[in-house]
Amino acid sequence: MLLIIVQPLLLQLQRDRLVQRTFPEQWLAIVNRNVAIYAHLDRDQQRELQGHIQIFLKEKQFIGCLGLLVTEEMRVTIAAIACILLFNRRHTYFPNLRSILIYPNAYVATETVSDGLVVQERRMTRLGESWKRDQLVLAWAQIAQDITQWQDGQNVVLHEFAHQLDQEEGLAEGVPILPRQSDFDLWAKVMSKAYLELSDRLERGQKVSINSYGATSPAEFFAVVTETFFEKPTVLVKNYPDLYAVLQSYYHLNPIDWY
Repeated sequence: MLLIIVQPLLLQLQRDRLVQRTFPEQWLAIVNRNVAIYAHLDRDQQRELQGHIQIFLKEKQFIGCLGLLVTEEMRVTIAAIACILLFNRRHTYFPNLRSILIYPNAYVATETVSDGLVVQERRMTRLGESWKRDQLVLAWAQIAQDITQWQDGQNVVLHEFAHQLDQEEGLAEGVPILPRQSDFDLWAKVMSKAYLELSDRLERGQKVSINSYGATSPAEFFAVVTETFFEKPTVLVKNYPDLYAVLQSYYHLNPIDWY
């Protein structure tokens, strides 16, 4: 029983020490260069994000794949974008995640699919994926592209780490951990309505303001609208004001002020 109590306390003490450290100048230069959102945060928010980044880099392992040498710029850039999702005051730092695998470019993965009768394996080209176990996979070429196009509504790091939030207590179903039961009720109502509307518009061949990949499943919808919330907030608030409000409440940020 004592060990169960002591371990979280030691972890929190370690995190408190990391937050108090001076943020390295070379890391700050990387964040300023690669994370356009950072300049729009107020000073307290910038300090908070710096603390999150230091904890994230201490606790997560980065592994290069296919001969990729993981650089400090890669680590800090990924950490900074991922930690933007942690202003929701939960600060659990993606507890199921241990390792981040980085491929130089899009990679090929084997996927098992079934139509209810036949099970098949197919090879799919991917830019990233969040596993149920303790790993997350990213393609650096896509990240390098995303950081130059902050208003196109697509960001593979935001997308995959939104899945991590969703998977924190089990299967990815488009519902992260929320503070109150009433929040779950509102979340289900707003998300379901927007998800069904997106699916309906696509079926009718109508123009959509959310990436069509969001209609794949509720889990993908949450990840996609997270990208939209941070990169195209004016579009989201115009077309889905209730959805924007729910995400603003969850992430404790208001990106519409940045644009």
